[in-house]
Amino acid sequence: MAEQTDTDMVKWLHDVLEVETVEDNFFRGIATPQGRGRSFGGQVIGQALMAAIRTADPDRPVHSLHAYFMRPGDATKPVLYRVERDRDGRSFATRRVVAIQSGKPILNLAASFHVREPGLAHQAQMPDVPMPEDLISDEQLGERMRDDLPEAFLNWLNMPRPIEMRPVGLRPPFTREKQDPVQNMWIRVRGDFGDDPDLHRAALAYTSDYGLLGTCVLPFAKAFVDPDMQFASLDHAMWFHDDFRMDEWLLYAMDSPWAGGARGFNRGQIFTRDGRLVASTAQEGLVRNVTPRD
Repeated sequence: MAEQTDTDMVKWLHDVLEVETVEDNFFRGIATPQGRGRSFGGQVIGQALMAAIRTADPDRPVHSLHAYFMRPGDATKPVLYRVERDRDGRSFATRRVVAIQSGKPILNLAASFHVREPGLAHQAQMPDVPMPEDLISDEQLGERMRDDLPEAFLNWLNMPRPIEMRPVGLRPPFTREKQDPVQNMWIRVRGDFGDDPDLHRAALAYTSDYGLLGTCVLPFAKAFVDPDMQFASLDHAMWFHDDFRMDEWLLYAMDSPWAGGARGFNRGQIFTRDGRLVASTAQEGLVRNVTPRD
C-alpha cells in the first residue's frame, strides 16, 4: 500500500464499505486489502452498518447505531453479516446485525432508521479551533518529529489511510505532556467519495473509531503503541443528526469524562466547518496496564 495515491485510497475505502449480498439478509464484507493482524474496529462497524442499511427503506436514513465488540477480528479474512429485520413501523425501523468470522460472532450491532420529519431543534456550539488549512496532518507531524517517535508509531503513520486527519493539538506519542482529556481533529476522505449518503454515513462510522479511545488516557500521556498498555474498543455508539459529506472537512471534537477499572469512557461530536452538529459518538474501551514483553 506504500505507493497508493489518494484516488486509490478513496476507491479502497469504497470497496471496503460496500458489502456484497450473499442471499436474503446475509452480506459479506471483504478482508482488509493488504491487511494483517487484528481488524480495525471502525471497518467492522462500517460494514455492519452498510449491511443493515441495505435492508432498510432508502427513505429512512439511519439515525443511530450501538455496537459491542466480542472478539478481535482477523484483517486477512472476510466477514459475514447476518441481519435481523426486527421492525418496520410507520416512522422507525430497527435492525440487528451479527458479524461472523470463522463461525464465531465478533460484533453485534443494532441500528435504527427514521423517516425525515420536522421538529424542535437546538445544538451544541462547535469549539473555537483553527481551520484545517492552518494545520498539518499526522503524517507531516511524523516527518517533522520522526527522531522522537517510537518505531511502531512511525510504521502506523507510514501505512496509507483513506482518511486525512489534522489534529488541532499534539497528543501522545507526539508529546508526553499530561493534558486534559479533550482533543479536536479535522477529518475527511482524501478525495471525491461520490453522492451516496449511506456510504458517507458508513465512512463516518468507520472514521469515528480513530483516536476516540485515546482521549481517556491524555491525562496520563499514554499512547496505543506504548508497550505497557493494552487498548481495545468494547462498545461504540453513534447518532446521526444531519446530512454531511465525508469528503469535506469535519471537526471531530472528543472528550472523556471518566476512566477507571481498566476502562475509559469517551464522547465525540462531529461538526461541519460551518458549525452544524451532524453526529455524536460514545465509546468505552479497555485501557489496561500490562507488563511489557521482552
